[in-house]
Amino acid sequence: MNPTEPDVSNPPRIFVVDDEPLILELALLTLEPMGYQVRTFLDPEIALQAFVKNQPDLVITDYAMGRMSGMDLIRECRRIKPNQKIILISGTVDEQVFADAPVRPNRFLCKPYHLVDFSSCIKEVLAQE
Repeated sequence: MNPTEPDVSNPPRIFVVDDEPLILELALLTLEPMGYQVRTFLDPEIALQAFVKNQPDLVITDYAMGRMSGMDLIRECRRIKPNQKIILISGTVDEQVFADAPVRPNRFLCKPYHLVDFSSCIKEVLAQE
């Protein structure tokens, strides 16, 4: 089996959190055919509640989402599971937003991103030890 491809008998679970429904739909259409088990959330607080009960292999979160930012979500996920793999995505900020932060995502992607970059980033982060 190729280590960059999902194990179909135990597919990686990915949470995608974004307040833009179109981004969530795009994530589903991209990731499910690749063999990932995907749950999407419009509200980061609901995502965090689900995270507590069912910790995914990867969290992909937008930065700007209203009451709770992506950085807030990263902080809370890492408080619960310190080694949680996380990708931060944003069309409004760059990597400087977490330069001095006590917690950081594993990777950062700027919106708009190419689907090839998106899928490569996911494979890379999931492959990290």
